[in-house]
This record gives sequence, C-alpha cells and structure tokens, in this order.
Amino acid sequence: MSLTGLFSLLAILLLLSAFFAGSEMALMSLNRYHLRHKARAGNRGARLAEQLLKQPDRLIGLILLGNNLVNFSASALVTLIALDLGGEPAVAVGTGIFTLTVIIFAEAAPKTLAALNPERLAFPAAIIYYPLLKITYPVVWLTNMASNGVLFLLGVRDKKNDLHSLTREELRTVLHEASTRIPSRYREMLLSILDLERVTVDDVMIPHKEIIGIDLDDDNSKIKKTIAESQHTRLPVYQGNIDTVVGMLHLRRLANLSGKDFSREVLLKLLTEPYFVPEGTPLSTQLVQFQRRRERIALVVDEYGDIQGIIKLEDILEEIVGEFTTDPSNDENDVVRDSPDTFLVDATVNIRELNRSQGWELPSDGPKTLNGLIVELLETIPKPLTFLEIDGYPIEVVESDDNRVRFVRIGMRIKSDPTSD
Repeated sequence: MSLTGLFSLLAILLLLSAFFAGSEMALMSLNRYHLRHKARAGNRGARLAEQLLKQPDRLIGLILLGNNLVNFSASALVTLIALDLGGEPAVAVGTGIFTLTVIIFAEAAPKTLAALNPERLAFPAAIIYYPLLKITYPVVWLTNMASNGVLFLLGVRDKKNDLHSLTREELRTVLHEASTRIPSRYREMLLSILDLERVTVDDVMIPHKEIIGIDLDDDNSKIKKTIAESQHTRLPVYQGNIDTVVGMLHLRRLANLSGKDFSREVLLKLLTEPYFVPEGTPLSTQLVQFQRRRERIALVVDEYGDIQGIIKLEDILEEIVGEFTTDPSNDENDVVRDSPDTFLVDATVNIRELNRSQGWELPSDGPKTLNGLIVELLETIPKPLTFLEIDGYPIEVVESDDNRVRFVRIGMRIKSDPTSD
C-alpha cells in the first residue's frame, strides 16, 4: 500500500478511536432520569441507550474491544509508515508523535466534547452500538466472563445495587439545582413534602389549652352558643374535662335539627368515635393514616393517654402548600411591629408558625412555643426587662407572670462577623 493509502487508513483509525472514546464518555455521562424521560417520549436513540446502559459491563466490553483494536492497528500502521520514511530511528519519533496525536485528538478533545454535550453523541452512538453488540456478542461475552472471573478471585462481588436511586437528601439537592426549571412555588412544595417526615404532629397541632369543644356539663344555652360561635366544622365533646372526650361532633349533623329538638341525648346520638394518635407521629405517617381511615381530625395523646392537642388534615396540608385559609385560632396580634427594627410578639405563639410568617430562623427542634424556648434557655421564668439572645435574635421580656412569659420584643437578627475573633 502506498504512503497515501497508509496515511488515509491511519486517519480513519484515529477517527474511529475518537468515536469510541467520545461515545463512551457520552453514554456514561447521560442523566439517567432525563434519558428515561426521552425514552418514554419516543426518542429511538434514547430507548437504545437506555437498553445498553442496563448492562453496562457488556457496553464497556464492546467499546474497549473496538477502541483497543483500532488503537493497536493504528500503532502498527505508524510503525510501518515510520520504517518506510526513515527506518528504525524514525519509529521512536513516530511513536512520540502518534502518542500526542491520540491523546489530543482521539482522547481529550472527543471526551471533553462528549462530557459537555452527552446526548448529541450518545444517542447516535447507541444506534450503532446496539446492532454491533448483537454481532460481536460472543467475543464480548467471553471478555466479560474473563474480567468478571478476575474480579471474583480478587473478592469483588456484583451485589446488584441500584446505583441510580436517590436518597431523600440527594433528591433535595436535585430540587435545589433545578431552581431555574421549576417555579419557586412548586419547588418549595416539593421540599415541604420531603420535610414531612422530620416534622411531627406535636409541631403543628392545636395545643391543649386552645382546644375549642363542647362540655356536656354546661347548660343547653352555653352549648348552643359554643356551636353557633364555632369556626370549626368538627368539635370534640367531653365531660367536664377535655381529657374525658366522649366523641366528635360534625356540625353538619345538626343542620336538620330545630331548636326544640336539641338536647344532650340527641347530641350524644350524633357523636362519632374519637380518633387518637400518639405524640411524636411524623406528619408523613399521619397523612397516610388520615387517608386510610378517611378521617380529617385526630386527638394527640401522650404515653399516659392525656390529650395534648388536636391535629387536623388541614394543618398537614398547610405544611406543604402554606397557609390557604385563615385559622381562627390564631390571634392576628401575635406579631406587631413595634419599631422599624423590632416586633412585639405573643410568647405563646408556635415557633414554626412564627418562622414561617416572618421568615425567621429561631430554633424549633425543642420547645414548640417561644415561651418554652426562653424558659428552657434561662431555666427559670424571667422577669420583665430581662434581655437575652437566641441564635442572633435579641429578645427582651416585656411581660411575664408566675408561670409563663406573655410578651417579648424581638429585634432584627444580628449577623456575626466571620473576621472577628
């Protein structure tokens, strides 16, 4: 063969080497979830790439077989060309030039291009590799058997791990990185769903002291007044004390009763069995339980059976989508701006609700209320004009009594200077 023919064949081999190197990088760099989406959308290249990547050992075996065959053939051609041009001394020079050429044009450049645009190379390459794998399957199978045998002797076992499944934290990272593609509102909702397992019913329930219900020991006029003024559709009915709940009343059941028909006996017949859940139940679990039992409200009890509060389906949904109704149990004056930089806050407010409404970051892992947080930190009930700082928020106790802090003044968060000692 003439030198022109040898150089032409060498150029073809270098192009094939670049194809094998670049396509390997492209296929291994594909986003598996984007690939699955493209495959389901009907993209032929994506479907074939997905099939190939289900058994990556066979694909890698095919690529290595082709790449090494091409490179070794090209190396032999360089030797022939060098011997023809300058004899044995030219072989060393030709080998050096060939090595640099392969590194630049058949390895670094195509792999970099493939890493930057994996789909543009991977999908056409998959159309070539899929039938090629069928043709060369016996050789690839023998190669893989030999390599797997070596790994087996070295103690490496194939445990069939699902390497493409995401943990909760990894999924959270994906959502943060997809900020330009997913509207912020939807992204926050998805992140809130992931956080449901971290939040318990204790964090969002209506506390014991704020439960509105019907006491059977009250006279009929007071019971009627409670029902008429109730902002809730379901009320617990108890005997003397909220811890002695006898049932739940859906106010819709009273719609067909006239004032003359109303009595305690009639009321008791309209009650349904109360649904109790233990404190500490994750919101994700409770949401599923509400769905299975077809319930919308539950009483939260401690290990002794004492009622700690009420959890509603609406409370869990608001953890996901945010406030979508006006909660009558919340006082509109819980937070009042006292000055441009300070707020007067009711210390009985729930810390999570306070953080969400004001965009603050007060610690909510421990006590549920601001009063509880202050008392836990100071280990005593502070007197008015007591000053403290919690996570950078300056707090002044404005009003307190013998058993709790009533009102505090909170200033804007003080950011620490990282350059200070």
